[in-house]
Formats: sequence, C-alpha cells, structure tokens
Amino acid sequence: NMAAPSAPRPPRPRKEPQPLVIPRRAAEEQRLRLERLMRNPEKTVPIPEKLNEWAPRPPPEFVRDVMGSSAGAGSGEFHVYRHLRRREYQRQDFMDAMAEKQRLDEEFQKKLERNKMIAEEQTAKRRRKRQKLKEKKLQAKKNKLEQKKQEKEPGQSQEQGSSEDDEEDSKEEEEKEDDAEEPSFVMGR
Repeated sequence: NMAAPSAPRPPRPRKEPQPLVIPRRAAEEQRLRLERLMRNPEKTVPIPEKLNEWAPRPPPEFVRDVMGSSAGAGSGEFHVYRHLRRREYQRQDFMDAMAEKQRLDEEFQKKLERNKMIAEEQTAKRRRKRQKLKEKKLQAKKNKLEQKKQEKEPGQSQEQGSSEDDEEDSKEEEEKEDDAEEPSFVMGR
C-alpha cells in the first residue's frame, strides 16, 4: 500500500516583508490603517456595530434549587449562595447606576430648557430696546419735518416741491434702517 509520490508544489510567490512601523501619533496610526485598507480595495471593510450596553440577566422567574432551612447543607451550597448573592448585588448596582444616569439626563434637559428660556428673554428684551430706538428716530424725523414745514409756510409753491423730496428721503432712510439692526455689543471698548 504505497501511496503515489505527490508532485512537488510550485513555490508560493513571497510577499515582501513590510517594515515594522510603530506609530508615534494618532495621525500616523490612522495613515497606516488607511494604507493597509487601500492595498486591496476590493476587500470588504469590517465596520463594527455599536455594542449594546451591558445589562445583567433578569432574575429567574422560577428557582428550582431552593436551599431549605433544614440542616445538612452540602459543601457546595455556600458557593451557590455566593454566586446568587454576587449576581443580585450586581443587578442592584446596575439599577442604581441607570437611575443616576436618568436623573443626570433629566437635570441636563432642564438646564437646557432654562438656558433657552433665559436666552429668549434676553432676545425679547433687546428686540424691545431696538424697537424703542427705531420709534424714537422716526418720531424725531417727523418732528424735524414738521418744523421744516412750519418754517417754509410763507412760500407755498416752494414747500410742495421740497416736501415731496423730504418725504422721499425719509422713506429711503427708513428702508435703510429696517435692513440693518444695531449690534447688541461693540468690540474693543
């Protein structure tokens, strides 16, 4: 029962050994990873999925091996009890941590709401202030136009031409004011 001699295999093409490069910075490490990925672009890239948070397994609905209160417990009973106790403490710690996390999340959301309300109040206050300034300017222009009209009353013909020009100028100025709001603060003071 001699087996036929197998034909010699052709030698494998040897890959050039790549030099060992120890990245010193995160950017170098990322560059090396990208180079390794780009050597074979057809190869699929493993994208790790987000790991779920660890959660203890729920307590059993029905416990079969209940330790009785009678004497004669075996030598292994303490270890069973120890594991059950450890698992229960772990579950309680997890529930406490989750409650704390939930409390912190709620506090953070309340703080965000409070900050948003304060910002809206400040914005409304500044808006009212800008509106008051705008109204004051408009009132001042109206008073100025009325004074000019009263001064030019003796010459009726001149008043009509000039009053139309004044109205056009005031309308243009009002449009310019509406386009740009005053800054709420000035740098360099």
